Amino acid sequence: MEIEPVEHAPVRAIRRAWLAQRWHDLAFLHWAAPPERVAPLLPAGTRPDTFDGLTYVGLIGFQMVGVGLGRGPGVPYFGTFWETNVRLYSVDSSGRRAVVFRSLDASRLVPVLVAQLSLRLPYKWSAMRLDRSGDTLTYRCRRRWPGPAGATNRMTVRVGAPIPEPTPLEHFLTARWGLHTRAYGRTLHLPNWHPQWPLHRAELLHLDDELVTAGGLPAPDGPPMSVLYSPGVPVVFGGPTSAG
Repeated sequence: MEIEPVEHAPVRAIRRAWLAQRWHDLAFLHWAAPPERVAPLLPAGTRPDTFDGLTYVGLIGFQMVGVGLGRGPGVPYFGTFWETNVRLYSVDSSGRRAVVFRSLDASRLVPVLVAQLSLRLPYKWSAMRLDRSGDTLTYRCRRRWPGPAGATNRMTVRVGAPIPEPTPLEHFLTARWGLHTRAYGRTLHLPNWHPQWPLHRAELLHLDDELVTAGGLPAPDGPPMSVLYSPGVPVVFGGPTSAG
């Protein structure tokens, strides 16, 4: 099996848009993990994607803005919300690299229900907010439903200088052009497209997290290996296809 390269922008065109949205104010925190530790948590037909023999656990906070069907306008009110997700890195039998979400905490209940029912994505309804003071951002999350109710996350990052050319590892962690999910007895792949990430260095000032362990993963061992920030990008998703 030939695995697709890690590209600055996706090589697969999305002929028909399924969803459009924008992602704003993203903080990317990543820890290395042995592939064998996360392999049982991935959908059938996928395996851990690795960089220099290691895979990664990601904790990402951001604002979802203007989610809408096709390339049309975003849904008022319900299409904009805060989100914090815990994700792993996967590759399927066709060689497509993607992410697998262990949880996606969001501050709007309706999108949570739609994503759970349509694609069986592990969305959770949570109280969330983002506080900004100059170049410092604090993301806060407290899970409401489903459980474990009360799981929390608080992370504060200071945004640094733009990154002219990300390292190969930074590309590996951020240049992801799809997701894998298990729904109704099938493993699915959903492609996405967005421009190349505008990335910044970032410093983690504070982290108090229960979302990683709530997602069935061991607690992070030490500080993250990578901390990045992006002001955001517009995103288009294509429809799901079989990953097998």
